[in-house]
Amino acid sequence: MRRWGTERVVGLHEPQVNVHHLESTGLPTDSRLRLLSFNIQVGISTERYRHYLTRGWQHLLPHTGRADNLQKIGKLLGDFDLVALQEADGGSLRSGYVNQVEHLAQLGAFPYWYQQLNRNLGRLGQHSNGVLSRLRPWTIEDHPLPGPKGRGAILVRFGEGPEALVVVMMHLALGARVRSLQLAYIRDLIGGYKHQVLMGDMNTHASDLLQNSPLRDLGLLAPQLEATFPSWRPQRCLDHILLSPTLTLEKVEVLAHPISDHLPVAVEIRLPGSLTADALPALSPAPRGSHE
Repeated sequence: MRRWGTERVVGLHEPQVNVHHLESTGLPTDSRLRLLSFNIQVGISTERYRHYLTRGWQHLLPHTGRADNLQKIGKLLGDFDLVALQEADGGSLRSGYVNQVEHLAQLGAFPYWYQQLNRNLGRLGQHSNGVLSRLRPWTIEDHPLPGPKGRGAILVRFGEGPEALVVVMMHLALGARVRSLQLAYIRDLIGGYKHQVLMGDMNTHASDLLQNSPLRDLGLLAPQLEATFPSWRPQRCLDHILLSPTLTLEKVEVLAHPISDHLPVAVEIRLPGSLTADALPALSPAPRGSHE
């Protein structure tokens, strides 16, 4: 466990590996990928605004219902190829010292995973983002984001050269000024790549991201405009999967699974022919059935 107050720096990392799920079948013949972004609120179920008060103690202490919620999330994740998690706990008192990213990778039979620790409160909390993947990442970059400490982005690259697929998973700030700084930083990270995906809880609407932010000149598409927050009566579209126009959209859906206070966002894309099975190896043979 990292010490309290340790300064975070940009780092290159290898994914953690679940050796029991390494069996490979390669990319599906139609080169489709199913993506999911989910703010899991450390496994807390929130069904009313008052629950932020009455269940707020669960952000500090363990709760028996958390394990059941994680089982539900794990079942949901198993039908996807690449998952971005926000508000996961990396193993502290409140989670029963369970690394929730690792645990969900096991439940969903993902061979590759990575936990990004953004706010280290020792035994009280290990605030993290996470990535789960059936594709073997060529590169994982851990980026602390500008602004007050505690926000981060994970850059995952599949393949190499100009035809590489780059995916950035993030949890952005609430404030517009800091969020703009963070998006400018992310814009610099992905500007040199042709095939781009941005996933996460971005805490603002798609129109703001695509028209009024540093991303506006990239030509990104926001296929999902349905509200995702709060999960029990969605009114705001805060969770997104943004795509470069080089990636073909097959399906987009906000999933009606109010496990957290956010609803998960799912996108199915078809990769261009330049992104072949040779460039993107190691898909696990997990079932690709219905997630409903």
